[in-house]
Amino acid sequence: MADASAARTRAVFEFKSATLPLIAVILKTADLGVLAEALDAQLADSPDFFDQEPVVIDLSQLEQDDAASGIDFAALRALLARHQTQPVAVRGGSDAQNFAARAAGLSVTTMPVPPAPSPRPPAAPAEAPQPQIVRELPVPASGTLVIDKPLRSGQQVYARGGDVVVTAVVSFGAEVIADGNVHVYAPLRGKAIAGARGNTEARIFTTCMEAQLVAIAGIYRTAEVALPAEIAGRAAQISLDGKKIVMSAIA
Repeated sequence: MADASAARTRAVFEFKSATLPLIAVILKTADLGVLAEALDAQLADSPDFFDQEPVVIDLSQLEQDDAASGIDFAALRALLARHQTQPVAVRGGSDAQNFAARAAGLSVTTMPVPPAPSPRPPAAPAEAPQPQIVRELPVPASGTLVIDKPLRSGQQVYARGGDVVVTAVVSFGAEVIADGNVHVYAPLRGKAIAGARGNTEARIFTTCMEAQLVAIAGIYRTAEVALPAEIAGRAAQISLDGKKIVMSAIA
């Protein structure tokens, strides 16, 4: 009898911390109609970009009027699920928003928003607020994260703690960020940010340099400065020389 009781009390499960892929949808508007149009536009060319991955809904950047208004979290969950995601939590909301989110079956998390990796030049005002889709992925033990899907405008991949290799186009308005090096074996038309946490030895490599912005350890250069003829549209590497961005062709 004692043996049977001991068997029943043996641990049949255990809790362990897990490092999971994180996608945060950072809302810039509480208008779900505007949000639906923006998501459809951003993800139209890559409907399988997400594969039923968990999503955190970030409310921290809503304007005051939007933050004060109610959000239909059930409808928001359905909208995000339509794009092959699994909304699981909210963060950055008010007490009222958190209460409404819980009522819709979402949890509330205090998981921090990834810090801005580098200074950015002021952006031109958009016609309508756009959601920001942030895919923050843990880097494998090898130290390199590989992305083999196109990054569309508004999409961001951040390889925290290592390098990132992208084998598809990085479109204008998309961002690829790494604490280490950034490799893009395709046209780089958006933003590439290496050494996001201050690694001045990090570099950016691409087979087709058309970048909107490149940055290393907080030093950046935008497309407002024309690319040299030997760099534009060609294979190139970008590095730092002191506080100066240096670009060189790859033969």
